[in-house]
Amino acid sequence: MKGRSFLSTANLSLAELGELLFLSQDYCGVNNNHKLLPRTLLRGKMIALVFLEASTRTKVSFERAARNLGADIIDLQTGASSINKGESVMETAKTLQAMAIDALIVRHASSGMPSFLADNLYIPVINAGDGWHEHPTQALLDLLTIFQEFGSFAGLNVLFLGDIRHSRVARSNLFAMKTLGISVRMSGPATLVPPEMKALGAEIVTDIDQAVAEADVVYLLRIQWERQQSGFVSSLSEYSKLYGMDEERLALMQSHAILLHPGPANVGVELSAAAYAWPRSRIEAQVNNGVAARMAVLHWLLADD
Repeated sequence: MKGRSFLSTANLSLAELGELLFLSQDYCGVNNNHKLLPRTLLRGKMIALVFLEASTRTKVSFERAARNLGADIIDLQTGASSINKGESVMETAKTLQAMAIDALIVRHASSGMPSFLADNLYIPVINAGDGWHEHPTQALLDLLTIFQEFGSFAGLNVLFLGDIRHSRVARSNLFAMKTLGISVRMSGPATLVPPEMKALGAEIVTDIDQAVAEADVVYLLRIQWERQQSGFVSSLSEYSKLYGMDEERLALMQSHAILLHPGPANVGVELSAAAYAWPRSRIEAQVNNGVAARMAVLHWLLADD
């Protein structure tokens, strides 16, 4: 895969997803035992982090993943770069390419920006989240977390609950899960569940309690505070009451089911404190798996072997 970009889960084959998950699982143990870290695999590689949108988990885990594999990191600080002087993102990317950077990891508020860069550069571009479009490495770490729990994807039923409309996480997961044969349901306020998700392969459901009771995985999506001002929900308190994961909904879940959330979680809105701390919550496992999954992507794209 050397030289190819990582932009979407929609164009990944079943075999490619399997390879990435196999690598990710291998790197889970390595990441948790620093003595085993393969710090020579990407030695001599230079990777630029171009994060033009706020991030904690994704950015730190990519940086950690690259260093674990021996790569050097350039962290482009927007306020200190020429972007702050009016230089375009493309001009910045081409400048980095001219400096013999081996890959760009890009987060941008505009959907399609990583793909636009990849179309105009000859070095790999990794999509770390673009607008409402996709977040493919988040989907990979989510799938890894699910596989660790169940050992297989066969027959699984996943419910995405919340702000589907603005969720790049839901889209990337949907594409990958359909490839893997996972049944995907989506629910939330009608204003936040676009009907086109059905055309992409999801089942839209309105009876949330029944869907929760039937799910193997309930994936809560962040209700974004800024969306409240746009009239998508009448109030956060009403959203929490109607669509949030609280003790009553936890009681509906099957004994083997798990709870996921991409973070950062709005505790008291999309889930209660009890739900966040629930023993079957795998939110912290997702964070830990983020480093391993991103190590796998860097290996897959950049390793010389």
